[in-house]
Amino acid sequence: MSDKVIKGTEENFVSEVLESKIPVLVDFWADWCAPCRMTGPIVDQVAAEYEGKVKVMKFHVDECPEAAGQAGVTSIPAFMMYKNGKLVQSINGAMPLAQLKALVDGAL
Repeated sequence: MSDKVIKGTEENFVSEVLESKIPVLVDFWADWCAPCRMTGPIVDQVAAEYEGKVKVMKFHVDECPEAAGQAGVTSIPAFMMYKNGKLVQSINGAMPLAQLKALVDGAL
């Protein structure tokens, strides 16, 4: 995880995601999930490209089960875009960079 990605915790879900002043891309993942590991570098690249415009966070589902439950996560990887505290779009499964950027661009 790059230094541009914020580590999600049970304690910061509300303040960092729901109360954020800028759109937030949330990646719900786990280290035992091969597709999650495959998309990790893509998430890091998005965080670098959209720095200052979009906040990028990663929530490990085993460490943050309450946040995952609150977000309605049923499978991983799960990518969710929040804007003004509301979920605007979500996609499950691994995806290429272009598709993840399209998810982000849709919220901007």
